[in-house]
Amino acid sequence: MGTGTFSLSRGDVIELVDEPGRTVALTFDDGPNPPDTTALLDVLARERVRAVFCLVGAQVEAHPELARRIVAEGHLLGNHSFHHDDLEEWEPEAVRADLERTLAAIEAAVPGAEVPFFRAPYGHWGRTIRVAGELGMRPLGWQLSVWDWEPPGADELVRRMSGVVLRGIILLHDGGGDRSQTVEAVATLIPRLRAEGWTFTVPGQWRGGGAAGPADGR
Repeated sequence: MGTGTFSLSRGDVIELVDEPGRTVALTFDDGPNPPDTTALLDVLARERVRAVFCLVGAQVEAHPELARRIVAEGHLLGNHSFHHDDLEEWEPEAVRADLERTLAAIEAAVPGAEVPFFRAPYGHWGRTIRVAGELGMRPLGWQLSVWDWEPPGADELVRRMSGVVLRGIILLHDGGGDRSQTVEAVATLIPRLRAEGWTFTVPGQWRGGGAAGPADGR
């Protein structure tokens, strides 16, 4: 499920990709969530972009077919807890139980799928980083959040996403509510950034990976 065991601290949270230049990574939280995850996957497939999907365990149990599609199309997975609870004050044993429950839901939906990342709900890391590391996951943060959980309109989301810096990781959502504005904004942003010379990537050693899906990160 993970990629080994890590001894990690707050300083190990990934906020930028390590690929130099005008590179950017798209990450999506709180799904899988039809119909928005489905529409978003269609956009990413058309544009041949890989992304990271930070999955909520309860949503995986509800929509295992979408979890399978995410993996089949070459995207990466993150553990985003089982119910999207705020884990900041939780004891390590409770954190471990929650993250393991989420990993079990992902394994049941997509047997053998790797889950290289963990992202804390609300960005409240608390004791989660060490526990996630012991389970083989690296903490995935972000450089830019566009607050798409309070939908301001697709045009405004595009404007906010245009503020990404070199090697930036953008936090977006495909779940937790109606995310149609996010899907529309991503469909607009990808060709716009490409025209400006940006390349889409994913964090770390997984850039060359991916399953049989269409995404190539260009």
